[in-house]
Amino acid sequence: MVVMNSLRGILQAAPHKLLWRKFQILRCMPARLCSLYTCTYKTRNRALHPLWENADLVPAGDRQSPINIRWRDSVYDPGLKPLTISYDPNTCLHIWNNGYSFLVEFEDSTDKSVIKGGPLEHKYRLKQFHFHWGAIDAWGSEHTVDSKCYPAELHLVHWNAVKFESFEDAALEENGLAVIGVFLKLGKHHKELQKLVDTLPSIKHKDALVEFGLFDPSCLMPTCPDYWTYAGSLTTPPLSESVTWIIKKQPVEVDHDQLEQFRTLLFTSEGEKEKRMVDNFRPLQPLMNRTVRSSFRHDYVLNIHVKTPSLQPAK
Repeated sequence: MVVMNSLRGILQAAPHKLLWRKFQILRCMPARLCSLYTCTYKTRNRALHPLWENADLVPAGDRQSPINIRWRDSVYDPGLKPLTISYDPNTCLHIWNNGYSFLVEFEDSTDKSVIKGGPLEHKYRLKQFHFHWGAIDAWGSEHTVDSKCYPAELHLVHWNAVKFESFEDAALEENGLAVIGVFLKLGKHHKELQKLVDTLPSIKHKDALVEFGLFDPSCLMPTCPDYWTYAGSLTTPPLSESVTWIIKKQPVEVDHDQLEQFRTLLFTSEGEKEKRMVDNFRPLQPLMNRTVRSSFRHDYVLNIHVKTPSLQPAK
């Protein structure tokens, strides 16, 4: 507020009145809205969650997430390696309601549950996974593909234990985190997901935590290995631009009843006025000058110059 008042005084002084009027217009402009008509933004994120009350909703960075992935603008990169996933079910610890989503956390002091390959230079340890979902099945995912929303999106969060000593340090630095995003779509019942769903009534309220062991989250992955990747950020405060995003092309199917169980959770603690945990996603952010690469071939190929042997006869 002090900074804002000082700026107001400077800009109102002649000859800066025109600049001040432009500044007022910018102040009145809302944060970038979701541009998807199918998402009917006016019904999404209607009330500001406490998580965002003290956060800068328009950060200065140019690598913010989530984004709309445009298939025709993504670029096939033949240099992208297959992503190798190796999770130890014994490292699964507990599931808890943090007041914004539900998290399944893992023991991460060793390299027992890791990913490597893909766009990554090092092994990354699994820290936790969580979901984002909507109030209804028409929206809920954070990322979109060609302006298509999915009902929910799974995020598996990993950190670079080669370069950093802790998850907290990695979360604030470039190349610190790698997050796998998986879209959920309506379809058949997901047997493996049901183990999670059956636990949700015990963590209905904020801060509720229960043990949850022997779970391999690779069972929530699609069988297709194809993915998009880009440099981005956390989608919750502090919005650090530390994330290598790996977005799976193929969604996984879940049924309506399973998604409805997600919506029975509450943002609020026991004893507080109940507020349903829905629409816990961040609106889309501009791509800026970033390139979204794909591991699979399509019409747009990354222009990589490769030296070819000379066809001239030897002298």
